[in-house]
Amino acid sequence: MQAATEQRAKFHHMKDGTVEDWAIIGGEAAQHAKGLCGRLVAHLKLLEGDCGGFPIDRLTHCLQTATLAHKDGKDEEYVVCALLHDIGDTLGPANHADIAATILEPFVSEDNAWMVRHHAEFQGYYFLHHLGLDRNMRDQHRDHPLYDYTLEFIDKYDAPAFDPEAETFPLAFFEPMMERVFAKPKKSMYMGDNEGMYEVAEA
Repeated sequence: MQAATEQRAKFHHMKDGTVEDWAIIGGEAAQHAKGLCGRLVAHLKLLEGDCGGFPIDRLTHCLQTATLAHKDGKDEEYVVCALLHDIGDTLGPANHADIAATILEPFVSEDNAWMVRHHAEFQGYYFLHHLGLDRNMRDQHRDHPLYDYTLEFIDKYDAPAFDPEAETFPLAFFEPMMERVFAKPKKSMYMGDNEGMYEVAEA
């Protein structure tokens, strides 16, 4: 529902938009951007109780993956990537890794975005052959400089994170990290040479 005090642009076709219209839209977009972390937390919570046949539910798996990375000394950005790596499971079961990477990409390093985008292919080594598929899909990336980086994510944090007895930090533990990582994008088409709508958000 639209807030009663929300200003709105006057055009009916984008070609008729004015500077004033887009100032209104930019201001509203800036306020909306401030709530991104809260929306991501809410979406992560949709994974709770959804096991999909796995030993633990999808939220616990994400929390366990992030817990392992944090305990191993990985930085906040990496830990947040670990936490969100399967956030696409609900809306994009056919390409969940791409969805997670697309959400994270404006806010994290290229290395971490690549790792998240390709983690499903690397993880597939452990199960794709049981489904009659090629478990060695990851080999197409063997010469990529981030091959070992992504392999480490799978072997140390993602693949072992299905243990009902393992220590698992609660979502609230990671929320401050998320707030910091998602405070402002590193890159966005809406920023240009300045902070764009994110400059408005900080005003």
